[in-house]
Amino acid sequence: MECRLGCGACCIAPSITSAIPGMPDGKKAGERCVQLDDNNLCKIFGQPERPKVCLDFHAAEWVCGSSNETAMARLIEMEDITSH
Repeated sequence: MECRLGCGACCIAPSITSAIPGMPDGKKAGERCVQLDDNNLCKIFGQPERPKVCLDFHAAEWVCGSSNETAMARLIEMEDITSH
């Protein structure tokens, strides 16, 4: 599955504990990554400074579903399950 351009759920819903350019302490769950532009596209996509967790994430039907809303809901649910 290819990422849906403009979704951005993976850049908002999960927490990221590694440094992100502009966010040296990472980000909290639900916090918008500073590298996400107004069109919900990653400004550092394909760049070496992109966090490993971002590089390792791959869109999949079971996570992303068929809409941006589904992707956000599923990623929020996974974040909630794994944060306890």
